[in-house]
Amino acid sequence: MGSAARGGRARLRAELMAKKIKSKSFEDAVSWFRDHGFEVTEAPGTNGRVFLKKYNVSAAIERAVDGEVKIFAYPGYLVGSEISKLVDQGYQKVLKTTKTEIAATADHLNALHQFAEELKEGSGGISLYNESLGTVSAEYKYDRVRNRDLPEAERPKRPWQKTAPANKTA
Repeated sequence: MGSAARGGRARLRAELMAKKIKSKSFEDAVSWFRDHGFEVTEAPGTNGRVFLKKYNVSAAIERAVDGEVKIFAYPGYLVGSEISKLVDQGYQKVLKTTKTEIAATADHLNALHQFAEELKEGSGGISLYNESLGTVSAEYKYDRVRNRDLPEAERPKRPWQKTAPANKTA
């Protein structure tokens, strides 16, 4: 195969993979959400910020400086009247609010996933492959990754990093 054929195929593949992202104005996005069954509520005391609700999941968007959409509060399942945060504890995903923490069920995760995908579509956001596979947690609390978000100097020493006490012989 000649280099011209390989170069032509590479260009064709790049053209097929490259997609122009369609950004939406804030007004167009709010209209899209209303047309697609979202409950849209103006945030009290603010201009250009709305709460979106569907599937018992909520998020908030606001008008960005350039007139497009900016996510103000990321999607979370509603627990009472509070938007929860999905936390992955390694063995269990939980919905955490300031007042409580409950185990996330498959129904909760499906609702969050569907809402997040529709939020991206309605706001003109990018749908990433790993996020399209399932629900992405806001926080990960596995014991083996605990404290990794701290600067290295502030992290506690792991058992294998500690020096063993010297054996004293009499």
